[in-house]
Amino acid sequence: MDRRSRLRRLAGVGTRFLIVGGISTLIEVGAFNLFVYAFGWDLVVAKVAASLVALVNAYIGNREWTFRHRDRRGRVAEIVLFLVTNLVCTGLGAGIVWLGAEIMLGLTGRQPGPAVVNVINLASIAIIVLVRFVLYHYIVFRTAPAVVAVAEPDPVEPGR
Repeated sequence: MDRRSRLRRLAGVGTRFLIVGGISTLIEVGAFNLFVYAFGWDLVVAKVAASLVALVNAYIGNREWTFRHRDRRGRVAEIVLFLVTNLVCTGLGAGIVWLGAEIMLGLTGRQPGPAVVNVINLASIAIIVLVRFVLYHYIVFRTAPAVVAVAEPDPVEPGR
């Protein structure tokens, strides 16, 4: 496959990934705000829970649309890799939210308000999107390695 075809295919996969991610982001942000401002949950707990809610949409969208052309290994193995990847990304996202809130507290001397918290949350999502795409592309929904055909020698017929 030439370079232009590969870039075009990667752009298509990237676009589908961003659409699925955009929908998942809306779900995550909505759930995050519901958990924090309606239920009074801690920021980090709300971030983790909201990420898990959005995870269901992300798996279905990415498996069935974004990476549908990729080989399917066993469903269980794929789901385990998906969950581990997202566990790492959720932890990283929660750490970014915590760090951002702590930095704002240190700079202003007070807890950040809803607008600042949402900016921090969206920044964490933007960073994690890049990490997720790389991990999904190369680990979770990877293509099977190319199999090189080996020509077998012609069998020698007895008596010749």
